[in-house]
Amino acid sequence: MTKETKKIQEIHRLRPECITCTCDKYLRKYPEDVPEEAKIDYMQRVMALIAEAPKTDAIPVIVRDIDKVRREMFGEADNYTRIKIHFNQIIMEKEEEFRRQIAEAADPLKMALQLSMIGNYIDFGAMKNVDEKKLNQLLGTAKEQKVDEDTYSRLQQDLSKAERFVFFTDNCGEVVLDKLLIEEIKKRYPQISVSIVVRGAETLNDVTRMDAAQVGLGEIAYVVDNGNDVAGTWLPELSEEALARMESADVMMAKGQANFETLRCCGKNIYYLFLCKCHIFSDMFGVEPFSGMLVHERDTRNS
Repeated sequence: MTKETKKIQEIHRLRPECITCTCDKYLRKYPEDVPEEAKIDYMQRVMALIAEAPKTDAIPVIVRDIDKVRREMFGEADNYTRIKIHFNQIIMEKEEEFRRQIAEAADPLKMALQLSMIGNYIDFGAMKNVDEKKLNQLLGTAKEQKVDEDTYSRLQQDLSKAERFVFFTDNCGEVVLDKLLIEEIKKRYPQISVSIVVRGAETLNDVTRMDAAQVGLGEIAYVVDNGNDVAGTWLPELSEEALARMESADVMMAKGQANFETLRCCGKNIYYLFLCKCHIFSDMFGVEPFSGMLVHERDTRNS
């Protein structure tokens, strides 16, 4: 176990608001046609998981364990295969349009960051409903998304000196925009070797190796999976290969709220890129809902 893994296990990650939200989402998430007794058994097991979870656990870890209970009791849980393919396809159809938008921007790297953070809207874990009209509206205003200039300046400085860069993916659909961001980073900083980390198994609409192949991630960088089915990057369960890439990286970027929740305060040189999709994150950073965030690890100690 590395020092970083030990450190991350000591951080209190559970929040009262997240526990309430998880109960709202999962306590009644069972088939309506099952017997009352089975519903009660399921609810008691979910409550036990939440009640007995260490305060150091991140909510994505607890949700993964709840999904295991659902599969055990009721068969296969939610299947996002069609949803993932669909959102990858609709963003890929506009890929060249977005690539041109980036190339024609006054600052192509910032434009790529803004599009990538907007893509984080496609999140079936945090969102009750992913509305395509809302997605297009947000993408249309991507250049208006604020990027903290101090953090952005530090990112550029770090990338200019880096030899190894690791990018932790989040959801399908948005991963196409992440691909364009990585392309822009490689173009501006050609000395960098890039590794891309995906999920090791199906979870929500998160990116796996199969999804990475659909959007062509392997054509621009080395792809490795994280070895588990937590919707985030949970260091205690990280695969040896992904951990080795992380340990040798000069700078990293982690997409999405789940990666922030599981990695924050790990002490690594990580930049978090996401959209604030719930009031907890909006309140945490003092911004309006659906604001994009570029946050460095050093700024997570009080989060």
